[in-house]
Amino acid sequence: MSDQEHQKSIATQFVSDHRWWIVTAVVIYLFYLLEPILTPFLAAAVIAYMLDPLVDKLSEVGYGNRQVGRTLATLLVMTGVILVVTGLLLIIIPLLQQQSTLIAQRLPLLLDHFHQQVEPWLLQQFGIRLNIDRTDIQKLISEHWQTAGGMIGNVLLSAGQKGLSLIGMLANILLLPVVLFYFLRDWDAMMAEIGDLIPRDWIGRLQTLCRDIDSVVAEFLRGQLSVMLSLCVFYSIGLWLVGLDMALSIGMIAGLLSFVPYLGFALAFIMAVLLALLQFASLPEVIPVLLVFGVGQFVESFFLTPILVGDRIGLHPVLVILALMAGGQLFGFAGVLLALPVSAAIAVGVRRTKQSYLRSEAYLSSQPQIIQTLDE
Repeated sequence: MSDQEHQKSIATQFVSDHRWWIVTAVVIYLFYLLEPILTPFLAAAVIAYMLDPLVDKLSEVGYGNRQVGRTLATLLVMTGVILVVTGLLLIIIPLLQQQSTLIAQRLPLLLDHFHQQVEPWLLQQFGIRLNIDRTDIQKLISEHWQTAGGMIGNVLLSAGQKGLSLIGMLANILLLPVVLFYFLRDWDAMMAEIGDLIPRDWIGRLQTLCRDIDSVVAEFLRGQLSVMLSLCVFYSIGLWLVGLDMALSIGMIAGLLSFVPYLGFALAFIMAVLLALLQFASLPEVIPVLLVFGVGQFVESFFLTPILVGDRIGLHPVLVILALMAGGQLFGFAGVLLALPVSAAIAVGVRRTKQSYLRSEAYLSSQPQIIQTLDE
């Protein structure tokens, strides 16, 4: 090949690569612009990715001389998921409602306890005098409850006036199971069609990369689900044993929200301490509740997470939190679901780039110079 032909080939490849980058940028920008209507589709795609292995196994089950089939397996899996989610909501929502009612009922007792014991202790130890009038506080709480009720009414009135927004939200909720059904039923066919569109000189590297990402995400999800269930059981039983009311709801909150680092623990801890102060007559009775959360955090950090999850994604917890917040900001709930798979893809890509760099001539050729400089 002549120099002119070689230069022309390089120029053609350069233009082609830049076209791919331009197409990628345009697609990302379109996703950003269409985020309000893409949310149910993105959420359905992520859920379908997680449920596809279960549908694959169920569709291969035979009865008589026939197999279950992809369509029936999809319906069975979706029915099971809907029943589980509905059951969790039916358990958690009434418990939270009872919990809020309990707080409202026992708040005057907490104010009396604070006035009789905490105020004299602060005055004796630090010389701090708090002139807190219980009547004023109750009046303030009552006014805020009325204000909160008015705010709820205003929100409902605004939602009624902005009927299109409300209709759009309801449409997204109703559209999600429909889109999820088609994604689950046709998942393997859609993946095969996408694979056929990939340039043939990229297919080997992309298949290896996708397998690595899929392995990382699958292991992480399995481990994280195990941690969540373990924490639900531990906190529920532990808080029940120390006699805390609403132990089940707090334990489920601590476990189900543990996929966001420290969020489930912090929220459940605040709620449990507040309930303990309202329920028990003295501060020493609150200590067992604190011990339950201390032991729970120790077991999660040093046993459950390292054993069941480990370093599946390879990202620092701070980066995981940042990824979840960034995904939520860009794509709402679907962005939160997408955050972990995207983080896993980025982590796999970064590791492969690092390995390629460490094997590259640019890195290896600089080592003698670095060693010589250190010797000098």
